[in-house]
Amino acid sequence: MPNAITDRLDVTKLLSHRANSIDASGIRKVFDLAAKMKDPINLSIGQPDFPVPDLLKAAAIKAIQEDRNAYTPTQGCPELLAAIWNRLGSEVGWHKDAEHGLSAIVTSGTSGALVLGMMCLLDDGDEAIVPDPYFVMYPALAAFTGGKIVLCDTYPDFRMTAARIEKLITPRTKAVLINSPGNPTSVVLSARELQDIVDLCRARGILLISDEIYDEFTFSESREDGKFPTPARFTQDCLLIRGFGKTYGCTGWRLGYVAGPHEIVQSIAKLQQYTYVCAPSMAQYAAAHAYEIDMQPWVDRFERRRDMVLEAFRGLTEVARPGGAFYAFVKVPPSLGMTGSEFVEHAIARGVLIIPGKVFSKHDTHFRLSFAAKEETLARGLAVLTAIMRGE
Repeated sequence: MPNAITDRLDVTKLLSHRANSIDASGIRKVFDLAAKMKDPINLSIGQPDFPVPDLLKAAAIKAIQEDRNAYTPTQGCPELLAAIWNRLGSEVGWHKDAEHGLSAIVTSGTSGALVLGMMCLLDDGDEAIVPDPYFVMYPALAAFTGGKIVLCDTYPDFRMTAARIEKLITPRTKAVLINSPGNPTSVVLSARELQDIVDLCRARGILLISDEIYDEFTFSESREDGKFPTPARFTQDCLLIRGFGKTYGCTGWRLGYVAGPHEIVQSIAKLQQYTYVCAPSMAQYAAAHAYEIDMQPWVDRFERRRDMVLEAFRGLTEVARPGGAFYAFVKVPPSLGMTGSEFVEHAIARGVLIIPGKVFSKHDTHFRLSFAAKEETLARGLAVLTAIMRGE
């Protein structure tokens, strides 16, 4: 008779190529390490350190208590969609107009938007160009879709320009994905750079996808005429992806949205029906009030933290100036003779958690730190990191 313990099925043989081709996130590995350390100085987490605003908490609780816990329409609840269109109308002049080409859908985070969007666009062998350094999930989009993710090397200034993109376009290129402000670099592209990318994509018949999860967290110097730089100001032929988690501290609510060409958004809606179904209902009803909240005081505070980081590394190494978000992508001084990963090991040995640059890149020359940490924690971590650079 089979032994239930020793004769267990070897399930590893059943795993798909898709599952085996994706490694666990390097960021999650650091999170797991942090859980085992006693009181680390954690500068690794891309999670805002402020609480969810009381207005949103109260709205979520109200929705639950009023039994608004069932599925919403696949596109999203009407209240949130109305708020989204009001914001897009005032910011970029986009208005709900399916007859003439524009639609929107609420998604389970911006990650849900990216997965479904790429699934709608890429067949086997089709290509999408993304920046290097990249948000960690971008390369995995190839495994999800059967397409090919082509990396656009943006070193040393981390600006994904039309000139760099154009060299990578082939007959199989269907999409260009930009991320501004970017993770892990926090670099913000200028209106001129975005206009050039729009013109290139239009001329080559390629869809531009703009991942704008940090749109509200753009610092004053990066705004042009007081406005967030976005390709949506120059075209409606792009897929605009935005979210609420980073801006309002509710990353666990998993709430984002896609706006853009009607045909593509409706294809995303079809896939959402069979996958995520809808974004969490109570979070949607709460986020309908998000744009009533002024987050500028927090954005200003993060900008001051950014200045702390730049001042700390001044004269020691190179840091591309963060124009938004809450990351710094710091180059390990070549004089140390270390890779980015080796520097991170030294930092962790001294109790500071940061992320090696190779998690986000084909290069291993940098590390990412998050300044979404209390000022005193950030100061302690910077003191350790700069001491390592000085050989102390």
